[in-house]
Amino acid sequence: MTFAYPWVLFCYIPLLLIGWYVWKRKPQPSLQVSTTKPFKAANGSHKGHVSRIPVLLYLAASAVLVLALARPQRGIERIVIRAKGIDIILAIDLSGSMQAMDVPGDISNPHALKSAIESGKVKDRLDVAKQEIRRFVKQRPNDRIGLIGFARFPYTICPPTLDHAWLLAHLNRLQPGMIGDATGISGPIASAVYRLKKSDARRRVMVLFTDGANNVAARVSPRQASKLAREFNVVIYTVGIGSDNAFVMQDTFMGPRFIPVRGAYDTPLLKDIAKNSDGQYYSAADAEGLREVMSQINKMEKTTVEQPKFVDYKEFAPLLAALSLVLFLLGFVAENSLFLSVP
Repeated sequence: MTFAYPWVLFCYIPLLLIGWYVWKRKPQPSLQVSTTKPFKAANGSHKGHVSRIPVLLYLAASAVLVLALARPQRGIERIVIRAKGIDIILAIDLSGSMQAMDVPGDISNPHALKSAIESGKVKDRLDVAKQEIRRFVKQRPNDRIGLIGFARFPYTICPPTLDHAWLLAHLNRLQPGMIGDATGISGPIASAVYRLKKSDARRRVMVLFTDGANNVAARVSPRQASKLAREFNVVIYTVGIGSDNAFVMQDTFMGPRFIPVRGAYDTPLLKDIAKNSDGQYYSAADAEGLREVMSQINKMEKTTVEQPKFVDYKEFAPLLAALSLVLFLLGFVAENSLFLSVP
């Protein structure tokens, strides 16, 4: 409990002195007579201190009014976060090769591999990317984040938004091959630049995930597109997903069949794209590697956060003022009815 005007409480000093004086002083006669015997029977119930009740009610009303004027308050501190976020677009490869699974180094036989798949330890590349994107998005609540899927052509799944629940709901629906096959890298870069070029954010970022080499002819090459991104202050982080120790699983009547595949992304191209846009290239051989990559990107792209403090106060002054008025009215009624004195 605090007081907005604590100095008002000094008014209690004269009030206490007045109260002490009223309580100690002897009642003064209202009428000078030679004897009080005729009045004793009629006025017997109002003797002594009882006759001072109206004055005491006035004093109580004054005391409560002083408390109201001091404005007692109970405060609840609230911290309001004002964040200067950045705009991020995540572009994820949806070609058929993203259904490949990268085998961790500690798995060396088909039985252990099958068990790891059933337990969820080993997932296809797209599921691994989706898992780390979810983690990344949850760590950046103040940033507008968008999502682009691409194969032969790019497709904007979600423009940059603060509604991350909506973004993640769309992310969960992505499947390898859902928008065709092949891998065109120029398209998603151009789409991201188009989405970000008019952004008012202090920083614009694109993260491109792919496991394949660019194999779609376009009027603008990926390297040219990355230079265009730099002109619009869009920084591109490129992430090559996959390893040489990978396979695609096919179900047959004899049981699951594991078909080996090799990593196919173009490392020199991804490095050039990142370099041309002042970004950085990363390689993620498996789920653990991709998690480390996303953690590094998250640390590099900081969001400025201010935390001004506000205090919401609950005011008790109106309630006390009303109580003071009630006490004053009670004193007035008592003085002019029950304790009315004859002049």
